[in-house]
Amino acid sequence: MIQSLLIANRGEIACRIIRTARSMGIRTVAVYSDADAKALHVREADAAVHIGASAARESYLVGEKIIAAAKASGAEAIHPGYGFLSENAEFAQAVIDAGLIWVGPAPASITAMGLKDAAKTLMAEAGVPVTPGYMGENQDPVFLGQQAAEIGYPVLIKAVAGGGGKGMRKVDDAADFADALASCQREASASFGNAHVLIEKYIQRPRHIEVQVFGDTHGNIVHLFERDCSLQRRHQKVIEEAPAPGMDEATREQLCAAAVKAAKAVDYVGAGTIEFIADASEGLRVDRIWFMEMNTRLQVEHPVTEEITGVDLVEWQLRVASGEPLPLRQDELRIDGHAIEARLYAEDPAKGFLPSVGRLEFFELDGSVRIDTGVCQGSEVSPFYDPMIAKMIAHDLDREGAIQSLAWALNDSKIWPVKNNAAFLINALEHPDFASGNVDTGLLQRAGDDLIPDENADIDDLARSAEQYTHQAIAGFRLNGDRNHKAVLSVDGIATEVDIPIVEYVDPRPFVFSQNAPSGFFQTGNGQTWWVEPYRYAGGAHASAHDGDIFSPMPGRIIAVDVAAGDVVTKGQRLLTLEAMKMEHSLTAPFDGVVAELNAEAGGQVQVEALLVRIEAADEK
Repeated sequence: MIQSLLIANRGEIACRIIRTARSMGIRTVAVYSDADAKALHVREADAAVHIGASAARESYLVGEKIIAAAKASGAEAIHPGYGFLSENAEFAQAVIDAGLIWVGPAPASITAMGLKDAAKTLMAEAGVPVTPGYMGENQDPVFLGQQAAEIGYPVLIKAVAGGGGKGMRKVDDAADFADALASCQREASASFGNAHVLIEKYIQRPRHIEVQVFGDTHGNIVHLFERDCSLQRRHQKVIEEAPAPGMDEATREQLCAAAVKAAKAVDYVGAGTIEFIADASEGLRVDRIWFMEMNTRLQVEHPVTEEITGVDLVEWQLRVASGEPLPLRQDELRIDGHAIEARLYAEDPAKGFLPSVGRLEFFELDGSVRIDTGVCQGSEVSPFYDPMIAKMIAHDLDREGAIQSLAWALNDSKIWPVKNNAAFLINALEHPDFASGNVDTGLLQRAGDDLIPDENADIDDLARSAEQYTHQAIAGFRLNGDRNHKAVLSVDGIATEVDIPIVEYVDPRPFVFSQNAPSGFFQTGNGQTWWVEPYRYAGGAHASAHDGDIFSPMPGRIIAVDVAAGDVVTKGQRLLTLEAMKMEHSLTAPFDGVVAELNAEAGGQVQVEALLVRIEAADEK
C-alpha cells in the first residue's frame, strides 16, 4: 500500500483526498501557490510545499514543480484530483519516469480518450454508438461551416481537448457559425492550449447521462451505475444525481455494458467516466443514447455514486494504484436509495453568474447533508481559480426525499459577504419539471429569470429581526415615544427607512434603541445572507453610482471592444468582452443611450470595479 501521497491539486478535491488517505493511514503532502498559502487543504495535509505564483500556469499546471515537490517531501505517489494536470498524459508519464506512482490510468489510455474526435473514432470501432458529426483534421473555417451545414443545424462546436463547458458553443443558424467558431477556438486555446474543434449534431432535448467505471491492473473492469448530470448552465453541470430518473433496469443494463466495453477498449485502469448524451424526447431508450466522451479521472460529481453504492472511490483509486485488485465484483455492487449533489459557487446569479471574490467573513453550511469543501470561515475566494466553494450532497431513500433534504440544507446556508448561488439552486431543485424528473440540459435556460433569486431582503422580516436583536442587546434603554419608530436599517451597505414597532416590557413605557448598540447581525433566509446594521445610515461611501456606469465585475483582460465614445447603443447591446477565470464575459448596455465615456481598450488589464463604460440616456444629453 502507498505510504505517502502528494496531491497535485487544491480546494475541495484536495481536502477530499486527504480525508480518505488519512483514514487509510497514508501520509499526505499538499502543494500550494501564493494565493493558497493559508488555504484549508494546506492546513489539513501532513506537509505542504510551495510551488509558485498564484496563476495556475505558474504553479498547479507546472508538472516539473509538482514532481520536484514530491521528491523533496518524500512522497511516493501523486494523485492529480480533477482539472489541472489530471488528464495530461505527458505529466502522467513524467511521474512514472521519475519513479513515482501515478494514481490514475495509464498515459496511453489518457491519450486515447483525451481528444474527443479520436475517442469517438475509437469508440465507433469498438461498437459503442456515437453521435453523428465531423471529427477530422481539417480546421479551415469555411470547410467546418460546410460540414455544419451537411450535419444540419443546430450543431455543437466543441474543443477536442475541452471540458467543463469551455470551448463549446451551440449554433442555431449558419449566419452565426463563423463568430461562434472564432470565440470557441479562442477560449479553447486559452484554456487548453489547443484550438482544434469538432462539430456534432445538437440533440434537441438532450440528457447528459454518465457511467462510473473502474478498472484494476488484473484485468477487472466494473461499472458503478449511472449519474444524471442534465441540469446544466452554459454546458457546466450545476446539479447531479444518481441514479438517473426514469432509467429502467433493461436500459441501465445495456448502457452500463456499453460503458464497460468502452473502458475495455483502452485497457482502462483506475476511476473513469463514460459520458453519454441521450435524446429524451421519448424517454430513455438505449437506441437513443450515444457516446459523447470519456473523462479519465475522478469526476466532480463522484460523491453521488459513493452515496448510493457505499464505495469510497478515492480509496479504490489508492488501492488500485498500489497494485491491489478491485475490492468488489460487479455482482456485489448495488444501488441504495437516491443521491443529489449541488455545486455551491461563489458567484452572483443576479449579475449573470459572475464570480464573486473576497473573504468569507461568515461561512456556515448545514451539516445534515454531506459537505465537500475546501474553504472555511475566514478563507479567501481567489480570482485565480474556479469559484466553486463547496459541494452539498443529500442521500435519502428516494429521489423526493433527497431533493427535500438538499433544499432544506441549502436554505440554511450562511455565507457573507461573498455572493453565492444557494438560492438559485433551491429554486432549481423546486422547479416543477426537475421535481417530476422531466429534466434535460435546456431546463435551466428555459426557466430563465424565474430561477434568479430576488437579492433584496424582505425589509419587514429584517425589521422584526432588528427589533429582537436590539431588544436583546440594550434592553435597559427606554425612551417615551410613539408606538412605531422611524429607523434606518443598513442592509449590506444600502440604507432603508422602516417602521419598527416599539417593544414593551416590565416598564410599560416604550423604548428605542441606542446608536451605540452592537454593530449588527446576520439575517438568513432561502439560501441568502444579509448583514444588517440597525439605525445607521449607509453614508457617502455607499452612494449610488450613475445608472449607466458599467464597472468591471472582477480583475481580467479586455479582449474586445465593440463600441466607441459617442456611439448610439440599444439596451442589451454588447459593449465589450472581458476575459476572466478562463471564461469570456460580455458586458452589455443597460438601456438605450449614448456612450458618454469609454475607459477600455482591447488587450488592457482591468481591476475589479474599474469604470469601463458610461452610458447616458438620450434625454441626459
